[in-house]
Amino acid sequence: MHRNGRIQLVLVLLSLIGILLPVAPARAQEPHDDATLDLAEPDFVLVNLPTTLRLPVRGGNFHLSHRFNENLRQDSFSDQVSNLFGLDEGANIGLEFRYAIVRHLQLVVQRTSLSRTIQFSAKCDAWHQRRSMPLSISGLISVEGDDSFGEHYAPAVGAVVSRTIADRIGVYAAPVFVANTSTGGAAHRNTAFIGIGGNVRVLSTVYLAVEAAPRVAGFAIGDPEFAFAVEKRVGAHTFALTLSNGAATTFRQLSHGGVPQGLYLGFNLSRKFF
Repeated sequence: MHRNGRIQLVLVLLSLIGILLPVAPARAQEPHDDATLDLAEPDFVLVNLPTTLRLPVRGGNFHLSHRFNENLRQDSFSDQVSNLFGLDEGANIGLEFRYAIVRHLQLVVQRTSLSRTIQFSAKCDAWHQRRSMPLSISGLISVEGDDSFGEHYAPAVGAVVSRTIADRIGVYAAPVFVANTSTGGAAHRNTAFIGIGGNVRVLSTVYLAVEAAPRVAGFAIGDPEFAFAVEKRVGAHTFALTLSNGAATTFRQLSHGGVPQGLYLGFNLSRKFF
């Protein structure tokens, strides 16, 4: 096994062991505080799709996405075992940092190894669910470019609407319009998709999440993106073991969909700074 594969295996095993460890209860905070722990919304993404989770002013969050290249639906089981289900096959990696410059406004920068894409985005958490407001609604705007933001620029605009239930369940819809999704000669150069998904807290700090992003208009290639995750919250950290049909994490990548007959192991790791 390659050295990188061994390191990645150790990280995955340690994180899975952490699912069984007890966690100290979070400190109680005032309901109006944006730093208040939301038990039904543990992270800023479901798996790849954005959520409505807020950041307190001058708060930050670091997010790592990791998608191994072994296709679990095409390779034989013996090949999967010999490659440790993708740990020896390399991976597509994304690094993201978000920061709240003013109340309810997050600025985000993400860099992925897939096409060396850099995405700059902003998220405005305009409405938050409470007694007089049945939904949380956030606005999204972004622009991304390949080759370290050197070409193939694709702006996007969208929103995220969510509803949490009894500190256990969160459901989400994220309509997004992405321009310049096709860089070739296709008749449609833009794409609209609606991300849908949800998560359920099955234990005090363990969640199950599922999502999909069907295209509803414009340019479409591949299958609609879908993903599943088992997520563990440990204080300010969250770790998710993921299965998805591709390595998409930016809005244009999500609009392109996933690999037909593809299923890939991966993980997300996040750390809040507030």
